[in-house]
Amino acid sequence: MTYKIPFSGRAIDYTEDEIQTVVTAMKTADPLTQGKYLKEFEQKFAEYIGSPKCFAMCNATAALEICAQLGQFKPGDEVVVPAHTFTSSVYPFVKKGVTPVWADIDLKTRVVTAETIERCLSPKTKAIIVVHLYGYVADMPSIMALAKKHNLLVIEDAAQSIGGSINGKQSGTFADLAVFSLHSHKNITTLGEGGVLAVNNEKFVNIIPQLRHNGHCAFSFERQDYWIPAMGNVDMPQLNGEPVWPNNYCLGEVECALGTKLLQRLDPINAQKRRRAISLIDALKSYSELEFHREDSVRHNYHLLAGRITHGKRDDFIRKMATEKSVQCVVQYYPLYRYDFYKKLKLDKANCPNTDLFFDNMVSFPFQHRLTDQEFLYLQEAIKDVLNELRK
Repeated sequence: MTYKIPFSGRAIDYTEDEIQTVVTAMKTADPLTQGKYLKEFEQKFAEYIGSPKCFAMCNATAALEICAQLGQFKPGDEVVVPAHTFTSSVYPFVKKGVTPVWADIDLKTRVVTAETIERCLSPKTKAIIVVHLYGYVADMPSIMALAKKHNLLVIEDAAQSIGGSINGKQSGTFADLAVFSLHSHKNITTLGEGGVLAVNNEKFVNIIPQLRHNGHCAFSFERQDYWIPAMGNVDMPQLNGEPVWPNNYCLGEVECALGTKLLQRLDPINAQKRRRAISLIDALKSYSELEFHREDSVRHNYHLLAGRITHGKRDDFIRKMATEKSVQCVVQYYPLYRYDFYKKLKLDKANCPNTDLFFDNMVSFPFQHRLTDQEFLYLQEAIKDVLNELRK
């Protein structure tokens, strides 16, 4: 079916200036990976969010894989994670033998809180993963205070919240480690894939280049001839005296050049999405059957615009939006413990009533930045028309 307004997997259109940046990098980058554009992007990204060090990755999942390695978890260790998130927030840790303990969300904000996390802690807890879902930054000051009290590693999954902040402090700068996504659907994207690992705990900084790039490192001795014994060394990365297997998670030079350029446009993109979200939410405030999370501040970048049907049938609403208005709404973030993947691993035990209630009634609207003003207004009026119909 062709939709008048599809739920697009592409968030933005590139400007001519951004396209030219890509063309220039294609023509001039030497090599096409691990070069000057990578260094510039990492520096500019770190400056933008206010983190001591950032590393570009091929995607956010790769960055989470490295986080799971850096945690040096042992089988039987527990990590508190939200059940309402994308699966790659969790499975890299499960691969290390970790047991995820599913934390519930706050029904209004749709993210975990210090209270919902604290209910999940046990003597086996080694880390907390906080996901800033939909672009809203969770209450990191309270969560970090809880983590400090229990001496826990904290990882921010800031994949969706780039540019969001609390009291002037950006998402991804609170925890020991944080990951960002530059996927096609995000507010900015480096040609479809890309990610960043932000490191706020300096003990991890030196090992990450080796983990990212096949264990490559310099020889530990001076060489009279640069080609002897080889171009460069490969060694097993070590953390706390233990070996950590390397990977190949590099991001190419063209993507890095584009990422640096896109950082200049990120704040206006976030601001426009927030203005639109608040405008739509306010235009629908008389419809009590559809509840949104309204946050008119930089704490929310409205990567996605999700609502909850508070009474009536969610599927009737989505069906009418699709068939009568040609607007493609979707349902996102199946509680992870309901997936066959986690059931087969016997990781489906959970007590997350808010997660279940929200998911079973949630609807995510097409909200890509590239929507025209005309399409956005049509979306708003279509929602009103369908809600009015359902009231009859």
